[in-house]
Amino acid sequence: MATALSEEELDNEDYYSLLNVRREASSEELKAAYRRLCMLYHPDKHRDPELKLQAERLFNLVHQAYEVLSDPQTRAIYDIYGKRGLEMEGWEVVERRRTPAEIREEFERLQREREERRLQQRTNPKGTISVGIDATDLFDRYEEEYEDVSGSGFPQIEINKMHISQSIEAPLTASDTAILSGSLSTQNGNGGGSINFALRRVTSAKGWGELEFGAGDLQGPLFGLKLFRNLTPRCFVTTNCALQFSSRGIRPGLTTVLARNLDKNTVGYLQWRWGIQSAMNTSIVRDTKTSHFTVALQLGIPHSFALISYQHKFQDDDQTRVKGSLKAGFFGTVVEYGAERKISRHSVLGAAVSVGVPQGVSLKVKLNRASQTYFFPIHLTDQLLPSAVFYATVGPLVLYFALHRLVIRPYLRAQKEKELEKQRESTATDILQKKQEAEAAVQLMQESVRRIIEAEESRMGLIIVNAWYGKFVNDKSKKSEKVKVIDVTVPLQCLVKDSKLILTEASKAGLPGFYDPCVGEEKNLKVLYQFRGVLHQVMALDSETLRIPKQSHRIDTDG
Repeated sequence: MATALSEEELDNEDYYSLLNVRREASSEELKAAYRRLCMLYHPDKHRDPELKLQAERLFNLVHQAYEVLSDPQTRAIYDIYGKRGLEMEGWEVVERRRTPAEIREEFERLQREREERRLQQRTNPKGTISVGIDATDLFDRYEEEYEDVSGSGFPQIEINKMHISQSIEAPLTASDTAILSGSLSTQNGNGGGSINFALRRVTSAKGWGELEFGAGDLQGPLFGLKLFRNLTPRCFVTTNCALQFSSRGIRPGLTTVLARNLDKNTVGYLQWRWGIQSAMNTSIVRDTKTSHFTVALQLGIPHSFALISYQHKFQDDDQTRVKGSLKAGFFGTVVEYGAERKISRHSVLGAAVSVGVPQGVSLKVKLNRASQTYFFPIHLTDQLLPSAVFYATVGPLVLYFALHRLVIRPYLRAQKEKELEKQRESTATDILQKKQEAEAAVQLMQESVRRIIEAEESRMGLIIVNAWYGKFVNDKSKKSEKVKVIDVTVPLQCLVKDSKLILTEASKAGLPGFYDPCVGEEKNLKVLYQFRGVLHQVMALDSETLRIPKQSHRIDTDG
């Protein structure tokens, strides 16, 4: 009766959305949804050759979805890896008569084998570029009697130090990784560099070890050993031993960190460092969805201090974070405050103002771009000058908002439009096919919808007056944008049963009679319906669960 569905068709269908069932649906719910759609799309119910052909295609698609979801093994793979998982290389040799947990374990083994074949092609480059800027001449100027000094007419801004570091990883096997790193530093005309090679081995699920060899022009050869071990599910320890060879002899060093999860969001640390700059440190770090809090105390030579730091995370698309900290010790006192914000898909920009005694005032600007970090510490003054604090705080904000409005926002808008256009071009053929299938499904639904409406009218039940799906423009600032919606009145009425309509938490584009009218853009479903002779209206997000009728949807006729 039916022809096989193409791989592209299978890959573009959401089986749960197609059957309009929850992802946790029971076998009885799946069977009920399958039977209902079979009655709607069965080819033998249609005499018109064109409608019969369309019904046959939709019937096969529904049957394919039910076959996958009704089998516990294939459903387990589909839930985790999607339709591509069922096509994975090596899957055909897996014994099907296993539990979902065994199937998942076997599937993950096949994935690991594929990953191992790609290990030689993967690296994990990381880099940091730090440029120290001395801008003290902006605020610490000579008095007027020294204005005749040559060059004193313009503030002198100098780059007094730079640091560049880079590392790459080369996976050798599934458990062995080689790491090569190097760095170059210069300060006030003097500089040096170093190179390090490390070999890391994952010994088990509980731990790993790393051997490190290094050399530099300022320091002699370095030999190090680092070990990590999970002592319990809530406690782990890290130990780092090092031997530094120099003209002064061998300088050993040992650092041990013991950590314990106090609760699911809080970790306590105890650190002991012996050798160069010996110290003992204890800290508590609490990280939640909306905040990051740190308290630390260190006793050591030459630095002892107490630190308290708080960071608030805003739940917005730009992942904005505002932070502040207070650090006091033998070196003095430092107050630091700042913020960071995501400016593009792979870039995060941050700035912080540091005010301390005797350090003075500094502005620190940091840009994280993918795995690269660019850091610019700008020293403004050695004194606590209110003007330096003011300009360090206000200047970056004004500059950021100007750049965001004039450069970043137009760039991101252009990038988004370019990506949407590319996505539309790549899916144009598929969307056209989906549109034709949706129109055919609507034709197939006409007779069923007529019977449903008659039954609902006889008991003053649920009648879908109008329904639209797609992009709505309600914001006055976006009036220039084009509304892109499709009429889905018939498909929604067809889903009404016993004066109820329930749409699951999934994209509505996969429902019978629907398609995506605006690929890559935010979509909504707007429904105007009648229940017990009273008009109701509701607008729901694309992936939002929708249940009607509801009293809250009722239109206030008095208004």
